[in-house]
Formats: sequence, structure tokens, C-alpha cells
Amino acid sequence: MTASPRARELVNVAAAAADSKQAEDLVALDVSGPLPLTDIFLIATGRNERNVVAIASEIEDKMLEAGAKTLRREGRAEGRWILLDFGDVVVHVFHEEDRMYYSLERLWKDCPTVALDVAPATDDPSTEASDEASADETVTERAE
Repeated sequence: MTASPRARELVNVAAAAADSKQAEDLVALDVSGPLPLTDIFLIATGRNERNVVAIASEIEDKMLEAGAKTLRREGRAEGRWILLDFGDVVVHVFHEEDRMYYSLERLWKDCPTVALDVAPATDDPSTEASDEASADETVTERAE
């Protein structure tokens, strides 16, 4: 059994939200085979407790906008490992030390990964200018 199209859509919403708050090491695992209750685990890392909470809050906001309600939330007060259950997608936002300790990827290593559609963030303005120039050239070539 594989993850539903809706779960794949939602995991990309959650991943984009996490990425927007500088989450690191985003990994999505299709756990629909061994777990009948959910389709995908999204695992993300925050640099510190404050970052972990910010990532989780942004994910909840964006998932709600996408029509997914939070069914269960755990760990927000500590900010070390926040679990967000949206039904088809369960998000684990870890502090980097806790992610290494619990190593969910190792625990679920038999599950296939799900490709995430998250554009890499760029902080370099020269790269953005270069990308815009390339896009302009492409448009000009198509017009000819």
C-alpha cells in the first residue's frame, strides 16, 4: 500500500512551511504499509527549542489553510520533540540532539522515502538575479 495523493499533497504543504522557518534535514517516510493509521511521517529538525516551536506553529497554520485539522499535538511546552497528527500525515519536529537520539529514520528504515517538492531556499541575491535573467532569456526564446 502507498500513501494517498492527499497525504502527498499535505506533506508538501507541511514541508514548505517547515522550510520557511529554516527547518533542516526534512525527510518524509511512507509508513502506510506497516501503520494503518497514517500514510506519511514528516521529520524535521530545528536548531533550538524556540526554532522547533516556530516550525511546528508554521506547519499547523499552513496545514489548517490547506484544510487539514490538527487531531493531536504533543510536546509543544518543552520544544524538544513536537508531534503533530493531521490524520494522513504525522509531523515530528525535533531539536537536533533529540533527533539523533531517537533516530526515527533508523527505526523506520524499511519504509520508502517520499520525494518532497520544496524549492531550496537561497539567501544569495546574485543567485536570484541570475535566475531571473535565465527566466527572461527563456521567455524571449519562446517568443521568437
